[in-house]
Order: sequence, then structure tokens, then C-alpha cells
Amino acid sequence: MMIRVRSKNVLLVAPDTFSVELLPNNKMFRHISSTGNIFPSIHELKPNVVIFDYDYLTADIEKILRRISSNPAYSKIKICCYKTKEHTKEDALLKALGADHVFYPEDFKKPEKGNGIVNAISGVFDVTFMALLAKT
Repeated sequence: MMIRVRSKNVLLVAPDTFSVELLPNNKMFRHISSTGNIFPSIHELKPNVVIFDYDYLTADIEKILRRISSNPAYSKIKICCYKTKEHTKEDALLKALGADHVFYPEDFKKPEKGNGIVNAISGVFDVTFMALLAKT
């Protein structure tokens, strides 16, 4: 799986065993796993985007996001959170605390080959409808 980010500097805060392959050839990409290194790394790298692994930082994420959103020096940094599953209240809290985007594993699945519209419709309608659609 690959996260594509159009920014120059990216900071990923996740465990060393994070399973998503991120920007393997980008020299301006840094992965850290220690919460104590978050703010020193932000000052050193000056990232455009910071990606937090929510499941890894559950205990500290609220404090970290509040610190980032309250400091005007961090106002131009886009904040993303990666979660293994959706949760309406948690996701709303993350957005309220300043997260610009919340991502889930299904956001990184590669699209199936073939006609995307037909594949999407075929999952919803039966074969009879698909045969009619093919004739039009």
C-alpha cells in the first residue's frame, strides 16, 4: 500500500512496525516512533504534513493535537490521523482538535482492474440488471 502526499516534508509518527509503505524514495520523509521526538522533529524537519497513527498514540493524541492547534507556528501543517477502524465520536473529536484528514486501511486498497463503474455497480445489483446495462 502507498500513501501519496504532494508535499515536500512529511513526518510519520507510528510504531516501527507500521504496515503501510510510505514514500520510500522521498528524502524529506521522516518516520519516528517516540512521542518525545514529535515536537523536536517538527522543529527540525518543518513538515507540511504530519501523519499520526491513532492506535499507537491513543493515550497522547488529544494532548498532541491540542498543542499543535494552539500554537500559531504550526498553523500551516496539515494533520492526518491513520486509524484501523472508523468511530464516529472519536473521528469527530480528532477533526475538532485540528486533524485535517482521518484515513483508514480501506483508503489504501488498490482499485480493481477493469471498468470501475461496472465493478462498483456489480456489487450492488444482480446479474440480470448488469446484462441490461451492458446492452445500453
